[in-house]
Amino acid sequence: MSAINKGIRKVEVAIKWDPSPAGEPPTDLDIVAATYTTDDPYGDPAYVVHFDSRSPDGTIYLNRDSHDGKGFGWDEVMTLELERLSERYARVVVGVVIQQRPARRTFVGVRSAGLRIREGYTVLAEDDFGGVLGATAATVAEFVREGDSVWDYHPGIHGFDDDPATFTRTMGRARRP
Repeated sequence: MSAINKGIRKVEVAIKWDPSPAGEPPTDLDIVAATYTTDDPYGDPAYVVHFDSRSPDGTIYLNRDSHDGKGFGWDEVMTLELERLSERYARVVVGVVIQQRPARRTFVGVRSAGLRIREGYTVLAEDDFGGVLGATAATVAEFVREGDSVWDYHPGIHGFDDDPATFTRTMGRARRP
């Protein structure tokens, strides 16, 4: 990266989906973000931000939360102010998890699912979860601090077959070939 590159500074992650058909239980997707320290960038998360929380310093927060996909446009939106995140953190991994109540669900059963990641007006990624249809959760982005303060975006969607609690503990571990 050149010295003039400012890197990724403030990112918006958004998901959308259509409501379940009449008579079926609602489908509930959640965006989650896990932070990892410079001391242990692939270990346990320092903290996890999800529908009922925000980062201790207010740099990662959920702007919109849907329990059923009945919103207009993007049903869930999370903002990550990476440029304000303490130098103590080396990585932030963002994922999407499907709540498993009252029945087990995978992305194949989520109607019209969509993902958008953008910085300002620049779209960094768009996806429909088509590559992880059998998964119950997926990581959708990784942001890594390069050098002292510049954040780099690593795209890629990786599926998991975990319940929400297990997913948030394991989503940032190093990938094994």
